[in-house]
Amino acid sequence: MDSRNHISPEFSRLLHEQRERLKELGCINQTTYILKEGKPIEETLQQIVLLLPAAWQYPEFTVARISFMNKNFESLDFRETEWKMVQEFNTIDDETGIIEIFYTKEFREEKEGPFLKEERDLIQNIASLITGYVNSYKARDLIRTSNIPKKEDIDLTNISSKKLLQKFLDRHNAERDVFHDLQPFKVKEILLVANLYDAYSIEG
Repeated sequence: MDSRNHISPEFSRLLHEQRERLKELGCINQTTYILKEGKPIEETLQQIVLLLPAAWQYPEFTVARISFMNKNFESLDFRETEWKMVQEFNTIDDETGIIEIFYTKEFREEKEGPFLKEERDLIQNIASLITGYVNSYKARDLIRTSNIPKKEDIDLTNISSKKLLQKFLDRHNAERDVFHDLQPFKVKEILLVANLYDAYSIEG
């Protein structure tokens, strides 16, 4: 008898969930790799949007769009439908971008319409990665173009640039200081929850 007939529904469900999590992790890893290449923002966003459909539960019926800087970056065969997931992101200079995921046909109800809770987590993570990249990119541009002028040469444009750069540095330092504040604390006890076999293996 075919062994597949003995696979329980619970095992099939767990296997499906594991595959979905691997797809989501792969999308985050590929996005991180693209960001590390340091290409221009427009080229980077176009590369990322092409990755997104494959990470959702029904990739063959998924399209995506990233809107930023008054431009749209779309996946192949993009079209809008009524089944969509939207996530905004905001950069250091208060510019707003949007990531949109659309299913091109109707699917069963999940946590968020036809979308999984984990897919909401994924789109939020992608938005955070893009935000960090754009902020760093803009900060590098400011550093390259900023010169310290004489007092009589200071104008409003330069003041605005310096404030933006300082805002970026303040946020970066605040995030870094969180880890510094945690350094005095030590982990004294760890609670492990395991079945008897695993507990025996750990103890051995």
